[in-house]
Amino acid sequence: MLYWWDGQWFEQDVIQLPVHEPGLLYGATVFTTLRVYQQCLDHPLTHWADHGDRLGQSLVSLQWPAPDWGQVDQAARHLSQRYPILRLTCFPTGQILITGRELAQDLEQRQKSGINAWLMPPGRYQRSLAELKTGNYLAPWLAQRIAQENNAQEAILTDVNGHWLETATGNLWGWREGEFFTPPLTGQQLPGITLQHLQRWLKKQGVTIHGDRWSKDLVRTFQGLAYSNSGVEIVPINRVGEEGGYWLNFASAQSREYDLLAGYWVMNR
Repeated sequence: MLYWWDGQWFEQDVIQLPVHEPGLLYGATVFTTLRVYQQCLDHPLTHWADHGDRLGQSLVSLQWPAPDWGQVDQAARHLSQRYPILRLTCFPTGQILITGRELAQDLEQRQKSGINAWLMPPGRYQRSLAELKTGNYLAPWLAQRIAQENNAQEAILTDVNGHWLETATGNLWGWREGEFFTPPLTGQQLPGITLQHLQRWLKKQGVTIHGDRWSKDLVRTFQGLAYSNSGVEIVPINRVGEEGGYWLNFASAQSREYDLLAGYWVMNR
């Protein structure tokens, strides 16, 4: 494994941090994860500039020093020749860790056939400073493991009133009769880069996108459901379960609306 840490290259599976490092003790980091297309950071689907802007804006918001962005760009370009997924993690000290990984082995199957999701109880599992992509991911990490214990591949996080917010790793999409729905950005979930690009692209196609709060009653009217992020693109959700064994069923993977969402990547490759 090759990674870049604080201006140097390493090929070991460990990293040395001071025992009082806030990132280690409290998850005090901000990060971004991006998919590299055709080994090129400048490919239009990679959205390299957007990921860098989000990191920079987060550092300004938290009043943390910025790394040397020129070095970051060079290191990321080097790793982009090896890995299709990059993660850049900024620490409060101005240091940055850049790692790479492979795509999930079953990603193509998930995109084709869909997954199950698990609905978390109201308000218990929400990300800290949700409008920022911070390293304090304990709540979604726990939610994801609970979902896996219930034969689901993704967890759905909710607010204190039970409104659906996002999944543990991405943004939610619903649709019915050719119209799309995304939960409103209330500061309780991350405004994902993929979400924003998909919204702009759909609007150019003349598609209606609603921003109503996602109550369970609203979700029951949906014909399909999916989630998106930079790493998986778009993945259909076919069933949603919750404690007590109740399941909502959708025909997400076999719909023209899902094909329209997936068409964003087909058209821009």
